[in-house]
Amino acid sequence: MEKRKLGNTLIEVAPLAFGGNVFGFTIDEQTSFRLLDAFVDEGFNLIDTSDSYSRWAPGNKGGESETIIGNWLKKSGKKDKVVIATKVGSDMGLGRTCLSKKYIIEEVSNSLRRLQVEQIDLYQTHFDDLTTPVGETLEAYAQLIKEGKVKAIGASNLSPERLIESLEFSKQNKLPRYETFQPEYNLYNRNKYETEYESICLEQGLGVISYFALASGFLTGKYRSQDDSTKSMRGDTIVQKYLNEKGFSILRVLDQVAQEYNSNPASVSIAWLLARKSITAPIASATSIEQLKELVQAVRLYLNGDTIENLNIASAY
Repeated sequence: MEKRKLGNTLIEVAPLAFGGNVFGFTIDEQTSFRLLDAFVDEGFNLIDTSDSYSRWAPGNKGGESETIIGNWLKKSGKKDKVVIATKVGSDMGLGRTCLSKKYIIEEVSNSLRRLQVEQIDLYQTHFDDLTTPVGETLEAYAQLIKEGKVKAIGASNLSPERLIESLEFSKQNKLPRYETFQPEYNLYNRNKYETEYESICLEQGLGVISYFALASGFLTGKYRSQDDSTKSMRGDTIVQKYLNEKGFSILRVLDQVAQEYNSNPASVSIAWLLARKSITAPIASATSIEQLKELVQAVRLYLNGDTIENLNIASAY
């Protein structure tokens, strides 16, 4: 399978990341193990998670996803076959995001313990902390890399201005730089990434690991009416915003393309992302082997120029 480098690192990943936000939330540990095994057996290797997954679920406190991944790594012995990407900076009970040096040094120890590894392959800023200078955050990461606890760093959800400031600070002070960026990007939500971030990522050579690749499941075709929004735990709140004429227009074209290519809307949606020059590996989650099979088909699906243009028109902003 084709491998793509994460920015200027030597880390190579298959062009699809498994989103670990479902571990300990919508699926239990046993199901998570089955999906991770199947994902790796298909030749994929990038697993994305966060210290905060899945803190929002009743009874959880954060770290559940990392814990499940760590238990799987120990049981499966597949650490050498995967690239583990996790994040720091979310609100873990402080009532705010935090990227201070002291906090990052403390939190990486917690993530390493839960993941049961000695080094995190990609450690990412999850949300910005405007009270902490970018230099302090980057110096913390530099220390972790020097100590061998982290191999490379990335960022998610920074403003374009803070992303550029961070990259420039690293260059000027000879510090490790963010090698990847995680934006929200999918057929429905294109505007922000394409107009504010894509040029930065291309110019700086950042690997792009886009999240919400399937718009919280909407682009699978699962949700086609208000009644459908009750089909999942997050349907009532998250999917509602896609149930409009723009969303339905995108689904109509996805259905047509899926039929033409003997595929499915989820695979087509991810194949459209993979055809974009700036995208390294979209993140998508699955809660069953059947869903996972749909996702992995995407890397073998090559859309022609006319098909991509039809999808672009349907999803125009």
